Order: sequence, then C-alpha cells, then structure tokens
Amino acid sequence: MSRRISTGTAGDDSPSAGASVALRAAVVLVLAEAVSLGVLGLVWTVRLVAEGTPSLGVSLFLIVFALGVAAALVGLARLHRQGRRGARAPLVTWQVLQGATAVTVLQVGPAVATAAVAWVALAAAVVTTAVLVRPVGTEPVTGS
Repeated sequence: MSRRISTGTAGDDSPSAGASVALRAAVVLVLAEAVSLGVLGLVWTVRLVAEGTPSLGVSLFLIVFALGVAAALVGLARLHRQGRRGARAPLVTWQVLQGATAVTVLQVGPAVATAAVAWVALAAAVVTTAVLVRPVGTEPVTGS
C-alpha cells in the first residue's frame, strides 16, 4: 500500500499541521541548496569560458555534477512537496554527503570565505536532515 505524508491544512492545530510546516521548511531548504548549486555551476561555466583551465575534464565534470544535483534536488523537492515518502531517502543521503564534505573542508583549515561557506553548508545539512527525519503523520493514499 502506498503512503503519503499528511500535509495538514491551514489553521489546523493537529499533528499533521506541524507536518505541513516541516514539509514546507524542508522543501524551501532543499530548493535553496538547489539554487546554490545551480549558481555555482553557472559561475564555473563562465569562469571556464572566460579564463580557460588546464584541466578541462575536471571542470566539465564539476559543472555537470553541480547542475545535475541541482536538477535532482528540485525534482526531489517537488516529490516531497507532493507527499511522496520515496523522496526523503535520497534527500537525506544528499544532506549526509553535504555535511561530510563540509566537515572535511573545515578540517583542512581553509580560508575564511571557504570556511564560512562550509559552515553554512553544514548548518543547512543538519537542519534539513532534522526536518526530513522527524516523525510525521501518514494517511493511506486514496484514489484522486
């Protein structure tokens, strides 16, 4: 039996209303990450075209990877917003990978700007994961 996350209704004080707020918060956080990755991919593309690079393959991979993950996050956010539980696992997996990368960057003692970005990425990963894994009410999917 397929299950959906209960999204509650506006002005509802039931547990599902809290799920609705959490669901919206998770979607907003994931979309912010997607926008950040999309902007990063575009910045790398502009730099590649304007300045060139000695390692073209690595640059192209990073651009395609950033834009691909951004597209995947947008798709997963849409599925999560629709109440599809199957979107949670890949979203949490991405948050774990993002958090691990941020911790690794912080361990090498980066420049202040890089450390600030790593702290923001780590905070976003922790908050998004907490929102995604919190228990929510479920209701059976009925024919719509």
